Amino acid sequence: MFDDPSRLVYLVLLLLVVGGSVLASLRNRPGQAVQQMMIWALIFLGVVAVAGLWPEFQRTLLNRQAVYEDGRIETPVAMDGHYYLTAEVNGTPIRFVVDTGATSIVLSRADAARAGLDTNSLAYIGQAQTANGTVATAPVRLDSIAIGPFTDANVRAVVNRGDLDGSLMGMSYLTRFAKVEFDGSRMILTR
Repeated sequence: MFDDPSRLVYLVLLLLVVGGSVLASLRNRPGQAVQQMMIWALIFLGVVAVAGLWPEFQRTLLNRQAVYEDGRIETPVAMDGHYYLTAEVNGTPIRFVVDTGATSIVLSRADAARAGLDTNSLAYIGQAQTANGTVATAPVRLDSIAIGPFTDANVRAVVNRGDLDGSLMGMSYLTRFAKVEFDGSRMILTR
């Protein structure tokens, strides 16, 4: 840190200026100087606390999933009460709502198109019962789907012809994990 003598001189001069200013303030207006020092100390502690807790804030506030070296994937519950996973489908990041009531991976037409599927040429020969009624579905095979370090190839899914806002991560994919846990505020997937 102090390999450069000019840097050491700069830091000493800075300390003398700041220290002299603090001493002068303490001599002239001790009450106000102590109050200002306490405010700056609290600001400093707040910055340190935010910096130390930033990864947790980021996952919770931004609803980010975390991938750990031991093979766990954790995602916090979102403000709407759902769990979301971001998976790369054919190399394209797609956000899924985790739906344990869905049998399959269900892609919206928009997400399917983003993943490189031609939604106009699909055969919508299947049906799915949803809260909004019966919708037509087209069976597809995804070249790859990856969440963190886990990549699966040739994965079955369906494309929903209805007005689906987002895509659903159903049980056919979740059962590829050895353990799926819901811990109140987070979902933990372990392979």
